[in-house]
Amino acid sequence: MSLLRRMRDITVATLNERLEKSEDPIKLIDQFLYDRREQIQELEKIYRQTLNHAHSMRSQYLSAEELKSRRENQAALALKAGEEQMARLALQEKMQYEERSEQYRLLYEQSKQTIIDLEDQLNLYKSEYQEVYAKRQYFMDRMEAIRLQRRMNDHFGAGGVSLGTRAFQRLEDRVSDLEYETRALRDIRRADQVPGPSAANATSQAIDAELEALRRKMEQEGG
Repeated sequence: MSLLRRMRDITVATLNERLEKSEDPIKLIDQFLYDRREQIQELEKIYRQTLNHAHSMRSQYLSAEELKSRRENQAALALKAGEEQMARLALQEKMQYEERSEQYRLLYEQSKQTIIDLEDQLNLYKSEYQEVYAKRQYFMDRMEAIRLQRRMNDHFGAGGVSLGTRAFQRLEDRVSDLEYETRALRDIRRADQVPGPSAANATSQAIDAELEALRRKMEQEGG
């Protein structure tokens, strides 16, 4: 148990050291998680095989125990019946099954210990996997913050879209030209609308004629 825990600590410590030096921690973490997932799947496969093996060893052990007891009972019955030779044969087989029972008992105990070790290692690997997987989001957020910071630095480093003095002067000249053109067109339109001297004289003469005609008409009516 302590050995497995030390193996886990060494693994996590190594990962942390590599993360500090890595330019792409997300890629490193993903690779670590992939490798650890492969190890977990392999351990789970071994665990299932060990369970089946332990079940088989237990069956062999219990079967040998049952046959040992049966031969012992047969030896007792043969001895009571005065069949000493039969009793000796039964006891000989009983000793064989006893030896077989002990052998499979030991194998079964070893299998049980292997199962316990595998369960401990699987639990540690799964715990480690979850721990590193949880850190992955943290490193992703860190990388995103760095990426956004670099974009901002690039933006301000390039000066953005700021206008210099010359650009403002060109803009000022352009606006002044537009204002001048606008005033010129306005003056031309006004000049077209104001009557000239000849037109004013013709209008005045027409009014004088109308006035004279009105006077004559009034004199005739009064006369």
